This record gives sequence, structure tokens and C-alpha cells, in this order.
Amino acid sequence: MAEVRLSRLTKHFGTTAAVQSLDLTIPDGAFVVLLGPTGAGKTTTLRLIAGLERPDAGTVTIAGRDVTADTPAARDVAMVFQQYSLYPHMTVRDNLAFPLRSPLMRWPEDRIAARVAEVAQVLRIPHKLDNKATALSGGEMQRVSIGRALVRRPQVFLMDEPLSSLDAKLRSDLRVELKRIQSDLGATLLYVTHDQIEAMTMATHVGVMEAGRLVQVGPPREVYEDPVSLYVATRLGQPRINVLPVSLFGGHGPARATQIGLRPEHIKIAAAGVGRGQDATVTRVEHLGDQTRLHLDLSGHAIVTLTDPHTTLAPGDRLALRPNAPLYFDATGARVRS
Repeated sequence: MAEVRLSRLTKHFGTTAAVQSLDLTIPDGAFVVLLGPTGAGKTTTLRLIAGLERPDAGTVTIAGRDVTADTPAARDVAMVFQQYSLYPHMTVRDNLAFPLRSPLMRWPEDRIAARVAEVAQVLRIPHKLDNKATALSGGEMQRVSIGRALVRRPQVFLMDEPLSSLDAKLRSDLRVELKRIQSDLGATLLYVTHDQIEAMTMATHVGVMEAGRLVQVGPPREVYEDPVSLYVATRLGQPRINVLPVSLFGGHGPARATQIGLRPEHIKIAAAGVGRGQDATVTRVEHLGDQTRLHLDLSGHAIVTLTDPHTTLAPGDRLALRPNAPLYFDATGARVRS
């Protein structure tokens, strides 16, 4: 596998800046996730690395070689798309073998058979090799789609929201499988998604994108606990971070701070009137088995926090809230450190 380095990468479509002066290093063997909403520039970045788009400025380097002017075929990368991209009239075996029979590779059939069997074992679909693609479930189709990338042993894997069209159970299962495969292979993998759960559970590094810019990159836990802005703070965390005026808690906080961000797990609750907390009212209780979410009203502001799974709290109950490990932001959303 190989390190990928993007330097000052820029791409415009007309007057729209899809990617703006992006600098990013994807270490050899890392699982890097680009996270952001639609239009943030994630897929364009992926296509620039693959050579499917040419940058207006900047460079793409793979394994120490500048590939900015190279064709997609010369870059030795494999891309997995959101849709399955399988040949429906072919069996799983032939779909997996197809890249190895291309004019660029021309592997002998005995090597192809061995490689297909190896990849099918990794994907846990050896019993499906003789099935037509149309006879597979959605999850099996996506495994085959991933397998078409794996058979080539490229330097870099690029994946564009490959799990987004699957149902929740399949997404959960394939997240685990994909991380296992990447770890076992030691693969360099860049994965694009808007799903924060995928980012938190699979990535070694998360890059948060906004309007074509990479605003923060680091290990998932670091980005979650130490965001550089309110935008980054809202991209990770479920339930989302609570954002409130600093004045609700007596205006205490660093200079310039106008907003306080409280993760649901960073709110201490007690009976109303106990200690120095701010009184709030329970509006809804969500019992989720391993946890309970409390929806509260604090002076007209909606808040979500977590409590004991066996709580007896009910709508209308009064509580006292106190911040624990708050994050502060100024009026522009920039982080203000205490």
C-alpha cells in the first residue's frame, strides 16, 4: 500500500469552488474518512485522487510519485461507488475476475481463479461464487462490488459512500466487515461519507469538510472532544451537541464566548433546587434499552441529555442542570478555549 499526499488541491466547476486549497496526508495503511454534508467537496476530492477529475491547481502524490497528470489507469487505485456497478448477466465469480481479465492486467486464468477464491473467502461469500449478481441481496452485491476492488491489490482504495443505500442492519454489519478487511490487508483507504457513525467507528483519522475546505483532521476521538469550531462539533455526536447562549448559565465562560456547547453526556442533572444548577423541565423520555435520552426545556431552549436506563422520570418533572466539560464558541462559531 502507499501514502497519499494532497497539496493545495483546488477544483472549480464554473464559479463554484468544489475543493479549495486542500492539504491532506493519508498515511500508508490508514483508514481515513472524509465527513461532511452534500456539497462539501468529499466526492470531488475522491475523484481528483482517482484521476477522474483534473485539478485547477495543486498536486496528488501516491507513494512519493506525483500522479497529477497521470490517467486513472496509471495511478493504481481502485474505487468503490455508492451503487453496486456489477454486471447483472455475470456470476459473482466472473464479476470478481473481470478486472483481472482487462487488457491492462491480462492475468492467466489459474492466477485469477486463486485470487478470486482468496477474495471471496475474505468477503465471506465463497458459497455465492456461482450465483448470478441478480440473485444476491443488497449486502451481498456490495460485498462483490468491494471485492472487485480488492482483487487488484491496488496501492489505494477509494470508497464513495458504499454503504449508504443499504438498510440499517446491513450497514452496521458491513461497517464491521469493512474495517476488518482493511485492518487484515493493511490497506490505505480513503472513505467518503456524511454518516458520523461510519466515521467514528471505522476511521483511524477523520477529516471534516465544509464548502470545499478541510477544516479539521485527526483521530475520531480527538475531533469529537476537541473540535476547532461549532461546525465541526455538530458533525460528530449522536444525539447532537446542545448549543445554548452562554447567558443561560450566568454568562460564565471565556472572553468573547457567546455560545456554550454541551454534549449530552456532559450535562449533570439533579433534583430541582439542588445545588447551583439551572432548572429545566422534562418534555419527553426516550427509553432505548442501553440508555435513556431525556428531552428537556431550559428557558425555552430544547436540550437532550442522557440518564439511567431505568429512570422513573416522566414529562413534566423538574430537574437542575449543570454543565460538565463545556465547549465555548464565539458569535462566528470559532472555538474559544477556556
